[in-house]
Amino acid sequence: QVHVEESGGGLVQPGGSLRLSCAASGSIFSINAMGWYRQAPGKQRELVARITSGGSTYYADSVKGRFTVARDNAKNTVYLQMNSLKSEDTAVFYCNAEVVVTGGSAARYNYWGQGTQVTVSS
Repeated sequence: QVHVEESGGGLVQPGGSLRLSCAASGSIFSINAMGWYRQAPGKQRELVARITSGGSTYYADSVKGRFTVARDNAKNTVYLQMNSLKSEDTAVFYCNAEVVVTGGSAARYNYWGQGTQVTVSS
């Protein structure tokens, strides 16, 4: 089994910053990529940022220039530094880990955290 856990959410004023962390643990052989998704009320879940084990990154257009994703492969941990936050960033942020598990095939599986609430409000 693989467990994914996010932390770092909270309440911040517009223009402020937050740093989210996500750690994957359990029967992990390797992690191909880890990413951050968010879901606001009444909207579909969207990919915010993603980083591969090799360091390649992806950002949604809405967060480019404001958010930065980084990782520590040795700790199976990914971070999301969020700057210049806007009210429209308010959402539950979910961490996703694309994992090759131990004791099986080389197939990759996606595991999700429970989410952490980010609220941007004055």
